[in-house]
Amino acid sequence: MVHSLPSTALSPLMRSIVALCAGIGTFTGLPAMAQDKAVALKLSSWVPAQHPLNPALIAWAEDVKKASNGTITATLFPSEQLGKAFDHYDMAKDGIADFAYINPGYQPGRFPVMAGAGLPFIFSNAKSGTAAIDAWYRAYAAKEMKDVKYCFAFIHDPGTFHSKKKLLSPTDVKGLKVRPATSTIGQMVTLLGGTNVQASAPEARDAIERGVADAITFPWGSISLFGIDKVVTEHMDVPLYTTPFVWAMNKDKYESMSAAQKKVIDEHCTTEWAEKVASPWADFEYGGRAKLAGQAGHESYKLSAEQLDAWRKAVAPTEAAWAEGAAKAGNDPKAVMESLRATVARYKAGF
Repeated sequence: MVHSLPSTALSPLMRSIVALCAGIGTFTGLPAMAQDKAVALKLSSWVPAQHPLNPALIAWAEDVKKASNGTITATLFPSEQLGKAFDHYDMAKDGIADFAYINPGYQPGRFPVMAGAGLPFIFSNAKSGTAAIDAWYRAYAAKEMKDVKYCFAFIHDPGTFHSKKKLLSPTDVKGLKVRPATSTIGQMVTLLGGTNVQASAPEARDAIERGVADAITFPWGSISLFGIDKVVTEHMDVPLYTTPFVWAMNKDKYESMSAAQKKVIDEHCTTEWAEKVASPWADFEYGGRAKLAGQAGHESYKLSAEQLDAWRKAVAPTEAAWAEGAAKAGNDPKAVMESLRATVARYKAGF
């Protein structure tokens, strides 16, 4: 049996020590954090080192380090150093990376709910659009991306067609070889009579340069970043689509952390942090529109109201095709899409 002595039986010195220890115990956060073991994270990003997403991810990691009193550190590996762009979901699942930057659209059919956010003409911009997609997808992530710990979702500023010739009408896509941004946009290309060319963003320029592709759907700033402005000259100035992305963590790595460290990660996997990470990239892509417009040999063209209406009508069946795939995976596509559109409207992010 363990006995405790009354405080009157203790010497003045011992009473002081007991009081000090009791006082320290009230600061539960700091001592627990100070005793946490060091955790080193491998962050994987498949875009080039100079891409504006990477500094934002580093800033995120620095804030994680600060909030954890230095017990959680991270190293970012850009430019596909840890694995190909297509493989980043499985890299997070298998622990090749502790955090991975994932393009769900690189694996057609695997993430049917998220694919809905890549349908044409949904988002007008990346900032409020990122808040909307993250807030919406949180209800589905645990099921659809059950192999990883979901952190947050985000989008780039709207992309469009960049090609060797103007595409004023949806009929102009017929016979065209297009590198689509996602499987959803790939369905759109097929619907319009084009042929899809599979290539990750880092491989896209080479595909066009070799004549394997004639056009690409891409955001504006990245056209120059990836050197694609050297092989395409015509740019449709309309927010055609956005690509959904996810920042996700290896589950085992998360579970190996202390409760205090998990709390830090959770507090950095929020809609607010999604916006912080997406914003610098959003500004970069938006700025690319003016850069290309002023570049010799390049032309940015707008669509008339009639032309835009023709495009909207032509691509409308992509939602039905998406719905079929979502239903096969056990989802209610009507409820999913109504939820997405309502969230986009709430965040004033629609086109």
